[in-house]
Amino acid sequence: MPTVNRFAALQPEIAEWRRDIHAHPELLFAVERTAGIVADKLREFGVDEVVTGIGRTGVVGLIKGQASGSGRVVGLRADMDALPIHEATGLPYASQNAGTMHACGHDGHTAMLLGAAKYLAETRNFDGAVAVIFQPAEEGGGGGREMVEEGMMERFGIQEVYGMHNRPGLPVGEFLIRPGPIMASADRFTIEVSGVGGHAAYPHMTVDTGLIAAQIMIALQTVVARNVDPLEAAVVSVTKLHVGEAFNVIEPKATMAGTVRTLKPEIRDLVEKRMHEVVELTAKAQGGSATLDYQRDYPVVVNDPERTDFAIEVARQVVGEARVETDAPPVMGGEDFAFMLNARPGAFIFVGNGDGAPVHHPEYNFNDEAIPVGCSYWAKLVETAMPLDR
Repeated sequence: MPTVNRFAALQPEIAEWRRDIHAHPELLFAVERTAGIVADKLREFGVDEVVTGIGRTGVVGLIKGQASGSGRVVGLRADMDALPIHEATGLPYASQNAGTMHACGHDGHTAMLLGAAKYLAETRNFDGAVAVIFQPAEEGGGGGREMVEEGMMERFGIQEVYGMHNRPGLPVGEFLIRPGPIMASADRFTIEVSGVGGHAAYPHMTVDTGLIAAQIMIALQTVVARNVDPLEAAVVSVTKLHVGEAFNVIEPKATMAGTVRTLKPEIRDLVEKRMHEVVELTAKAQGGSATLDYQRDYPVVVNDPERTDFAIEVARQVVGEARVETDAPPVMGGEDFAFMLNARPGAFIFVGNGDGAPVHHPEYNFNDEAIPVGCSYWAKLVETAMPLDR
């Protein structure tokens, strides 16, 4: 497998890029340093067109093949942003930005796509063009949505688009994918509870917002347990609850917040509807009131079946048939690559990161041994999708 051998030789250089990005993490759309590095390297590689500022701070590079008769343009996407987590790895290249960390491996994703861009710009062994997409604000900011809404697909003529994410616990050198829903929609909600405040010694003279909030928190679990078909998937998690500051005061206001994850639009609709009813009526039963603000953030990540079969074929070229799981269970985490898949058909795949801390953990670290595998997948995908000997 010559592509793997080529990227094995490039691995130390790509790992250095990755570790530099890791040491200087940036949040959401404020990825100016990372985006600057990406743009500079794409120009250094001789990429035909480099455009910055798409989706505020996104970067797209267009690489043309040795021929263009196929007329095809394939998009490859990596994310650039970090998380507001204090790093606890103790690594020599640990974050130099306190409270900010590449705890999801976006540093690795960016480096692998840069490595693939370097190779593709050197060899151009394909008939068509490839758009390498470097996206900001995946971690809750909707950078993928902004890039799509700014017309990225139309501007570069992208006809299909592919994404990749590392997977801790999956051995290095293995891939995991499935057709259809592979990652959940990710929504957020805020609940405002109103009652009557007063002295904690005289609860009969109050409407206790803390008690109402506690009952709402429990009642919300019945939305999934008693409304959603047990064979379907849904998650409702209350992750924030705030009721006052003093030990002897019953507060007139309480706030709650959390997230909802589903895999089907109809289940998403059902959960939102029932949450409104549960929140409002539970509070009313206790003499108070409550309002639910439900925000739909990321859609379900849905892999196109035909493109998924193609991605499986490519992954097998890189690591062999036995090391590609093709019917993996969906993940209830969210991914704003969903916006790109809603705009163009494509597929999202997981690449093994080996043993170690999970993503979004202060001890997480991207495994540099995965670099040749991920880079090879990108390169093989382009060369297989748009062969010169068509």
